[in-house]
Amino acid sequence: MIPKLYMAPIRGFTDTVYRNIFSKHFDGFDIAVAPFISTQMGKRIKSSQHKALLPENNTGMPVIPQILSKDPDGFVILAKHLFDMGYESINWNLGCPFPKVARKGRGSGMLPFPDIIESFLEKTLSAIPNTLSIKTRLGYNNENEIFLIIPIFNRYPLEEIIIHPRTGIQMYEGTPDLDTFEKCLLQSAHPVVYNGDITDLDTFRTLSGRFENINRWMIGRGALTNPFLPATIKNDEDIFPNKIERMKRFHDALFHEYRQILNGPSHLLQRMKSFWKYFVLSFENSRKNQKKIQKTTSVEQYEE
Repeated sequence: MIPKLYMAPIRGFTDTVYRNIFSKHFDGFDIAVAPFISTQMGKRIKSSQHKALLPENNTGMPVIPQILSKDPDGFVILAKHLFDMGYESINWNLGCPFPKVARKGRGSGMLPFPDIIESFLEKTLSAIPNTLSIKTRLGYNNENEIFLIIPIFNRYPLEEIIIHPRTGIQMYEGTPDLDTFEKCLLQSAHPVVYNGDITDLDTFRTLSGRFENINRWMIGRGALTNPFLPATIKNDEDIFPNKIERMKRFHDALFHEYRQILNGPSHLLQRMKSFWKYFVLSFENSRKNQKKIQKTTSVEQYEE
């Protein structure tokens, strides 16, 4: 069974620029879920978000927009706008673990409230022209919250459920709860996408061996660290020569494109330093290289 691989939405990283350049330099991903967007006062989409999702600006791979919202009316307005832009499928973010989001009852912060989730789906699904998938976690406070939510999901015509097997308060600490994830598989009436800690081929082999009925997998930070990973998984072997040269071309393309669009050298430097927190993990002496890069204070120094 050939795996279908999804690029995870990682805010500040997997934006339009990254997705397009990735697809020119690497293979393996079938589709991307874009980092979440939200409405302004529930009425309109930010112009920058609109531009980022224009189909002509997303030529590298198919994209599913993701909406972060607890407001059904605003969600419907935004979903219809995205449909008019050509997006027949959208994703609802029920998984964002960051406290700034969760404390407002959005993302994973909504998971302790199944009644609110059901009311949201009841109001939105009949009003939007798009098909809807959901990205979620096992819960916010504990892993058992999901078992009050899956029966709700099962009552609605959802396209698929993307599950990250951690809780919101865990953020990205600890290990994925595979036992609870397995129980979710048995209860879900919808196709399930696994998301979480796929960092190398051996990990993928272990997961796909345990969950034989899954052929949809989402990869996030593992691909930021090793952009060859999706194609390695698709080929079931690591057969790529000249990795350092290819990584350099990829890096240079990112640097060039962000230089054109970011506001000033400090923003460019900050963006590239963020990427290097992942890139260095693929190289020897990663800690030494990371310190050297983080100490740079100008674009000219960085380019050296």
